[in-house]
Amino acid sequence: MALVNGNSVDAVADHGGSLGRASALFPHAPLPWIDLSTGINPHSYPLFDLPATAFSRLPEPARARELAAVAAATYGAPSAANVAPAPGTQILLPRVASLVKPGRALVLGPTYAEHSRACVIAGHAVAEVRDFDALFGADIAVVVNPNNPNGCVVSRRDLLDLADKMRSKGGLLVVDEAFMEVGPQDERVDGDVERGGLVVLRSFGKFFGLAGVRLGFAIAAEPLAARLDAELGPWAVAGPTLEYGIKALGDEAWQQSMCNTLYEDAVRLDALFAGAGIQISGGTSLFRFVRIPDAAGLFAALGERGILIRNFGWDDTALRIGIPGREAEWQRLEQALAAWAAKRDARATEA
Repeated sequence: MALVNGNSVDAVADHGGSLGRASALFPHAPLPWIDLSTGINPHSYPLFDLPATAFSRLPEPARARELAAVAAATYGAPSAANVAPAPGTQILLPRVASLVKPGRALVLGPTYAEHSRACVIAGHAVAEVRDFDALFGADIAVVVNPNNPNGCVVSRRDLLDLADKMRSKGGLLVVDEAFMEVGPQDERVDGDVERGGLVVLRSFGKFFGLAGVRLGFAIAAEPLAARLDAELGPWAVAGPTLEYGIKALGDEAWQQSMCNTLYEDAVRLDALFAGAGIQISGGTSLFRFVRIPDAAGLFAALGERGILIRNFGWDDTALRIGIPGREAEWQRLEQALAAWAAKRDARATEA
């Protein structure tokens, strides 16, 4: 086991989305699986034909610059020079953490586990904290906003105060806005990066439902963005990915329509769970979050019916549920929830 400052860099947490793992847990589950274990949009951006040169030639630098410009306009960054495109935000995490010399990293949690692991890789001593104010004592602070998995949101004002503190002592605040497309737009901090002490991460695949194209962005003050871009090197983003990123990020009509669709889906999902006696306690319109005493029982009951949701080792009462896509998936989920609720109620009556 590799250790840095007493922390393991080997363990990769279960993030959901592994149907191989699901099949091992529930080998007799009916197929096809309904994967509700991620926050990836089931209504993906429409596929379209790509020019053959997107596959046969190295990506043109001008096309990468165009992607950065479209991303800056979409996310509200000051300019394209503030945007470093990458093959997914995952590859950016340890590079961003390395922008600060090894010190004390504090991650506001519970949240996406890869932030802590990336900070360990960068040489930091890492701890997860539950109190936002504790982050002011960090050399590098990490906030996922809206948070995954509970959807909690930290205000822009509080984040900028923290960024100012980080800048004053040569530290860094990393704000992961992977789900901000369906979050409160007034709280995003993409446009504030030139203040310094702040890097914002943006994920393309979740909202656009194209996680497999691997595209993400670091938004930062120009010197930091240039450093990250140089570290990634030429041709960091694949040709087909450039084409999808440019077109989808520039499609404002689709984005607005999808926000409305996902909101309606989230309302429907809340009602479906309420019908089974489960109240939603958080989340976004890309995923919902619940806490119930029998979380393990519900996870197993749905898994045995070929429906994968997300459970958590740090809280055996917590579950995260993604949005179903096709109507048949909604119907299967409703039937599975009804069957679980009937067994629960029968046990309560017997007791």
